[in-house]
Amino acid sequence: MVDIFDKRVRNLGPLGMYAKQADGYFMFPKLEGEISNHMKFRGKDVLVWSLNNYLGLANHPEVREVDAKAAKDWGLAYPMGARMMSGQTVYHEQLERELAAFVGKEDAFLLNFGYQGMVSIIDSLVDRHDAIVYDSEAHACIIDGARLHMGKRFVFPHNNMENLKIQLQRAKKLTDETGGGILVITEGVYGMTGDQGNLRDIVALKKEFNFRLLVDDAHGFGTMGPTGAGTHEEQGVMDGVDIYFGTFAKAMAGIGAFVATNADIVDYLRHNMRSQTFAKSLPMPMVIGSLKRLDLIRKHPELKDNLWKIVNALQSGLKEAGFNLGNAASPVTPVILEGGIPEATQITVDLRENYNIFCSIVTYPVVPKGVILLRLIPTAVHTLEDVSYTINAYKELRQKLNEGAYANVMYDISKL
Repeated sequence: MVDIFDKRVRNLGPLGMYAKQADGYFMFPKLEGEISNHMKFRGKDVLVWSLNNYLGLANHPEVREVDAKAAKDWGLAYPMGARMMSGQTVYHEQLERELAAFVGKEDAFLLNFGYQGMVSIIDSLVDRHDAIVYDSEAHACIIDGARLHMGKRFVFPHNNMENLKIQLQRAKKLTDETGGGILVITEGVYGMTGDQGNLRDIVALKKEFNFRLLVDDAHGFGTMGPTGAGTHEEQGVMDGVDIYFGTFAKAMAGIGAFVATNADIVDYLRHNMRSQTFAKSLPMPMVIGSLKRLDLIRKHPELKDNLWKIVNALQSGLKEAGFNLGNAASPVTPVILEGGIPEATQITVDLRENYNIFCSIVTYPVVPKGVILLRLIPTAVHTLEDVSYTINAYKELRQKLNEGAYANVMYDISKL
């Protein structure tokens, strides 16, 4: 007898339906070798634009040395247990203090993972009397956190401030009755499209609607602002962002995350975030390694300068060549083309097999039907030669697309 769960598993979903054709090539590909601008894919050398190694810290010699020494000194198990029970160390506390100071907040709390952390932050901050208002293009971790909320949720179209005011009016009417509060959630940098959340205008609405603002700045931490403190620094609203979230998986090239805010809220989160209360503490090598990464970000602004040299060359070159980059205003560089999944598979194969370029190809349901998004992630270890080569390859690719060379065929990777 086949029950509903069997049917659901067999269906696989909008991406899983292509699993047999896509596994190992279009989805779950294996990049090998040292993390850098050039790696190996299926035995071939490829120019890689798909790694969030923004500042090039993944294989920075000082980072590698500290990571190795910390693993040797402490092992991967220490400290054992959750922070509240037996997993607390002076190094965890030191990293929290330094992160808080760097992003302009009173205190911070370390999180084991970014996705899990954001879900748990939202779950901890609101109850059934409160209302959540969030951007329609918010990351999946924000969406999943909002789904746990037992109260009302309101969504506004991406960066649409007029509609945000409407949603805030609706939320305020509700919380005036329930006695609850309003939590607005947005992102600093949107990781798929590269545009910034309109933090400045959102902060300006706080006087009228008296809400708390939570910003997910996974892609902005370390890359945006004069010192790299984040998008709230870039837009001059550090004090206006109540709760700041950053991850170590992007500019820090590591694992883990943190939330920074005033001391009272951090203390509340330390005692109420279920994802941390019931999970093992962040291992010591990652904590020690993160202290080193943060130190390099603070003391070596040339890391960010090198990143932006590549970002500016890549984005200006693509724009001059007539490519649509949307509203990109960060290192994330989306190249937007027209086409469906069949065209996307052929473009992917052409780039990887004939041009030796590896980048992320994004199609429906992540983006609307009829859109192909080639997402480039420039880093400090890319070169201007990498940029020139890629722009020329994209010009040829666009010409082939316009001539119909990629139409109506979907590659079977078993034949590659």
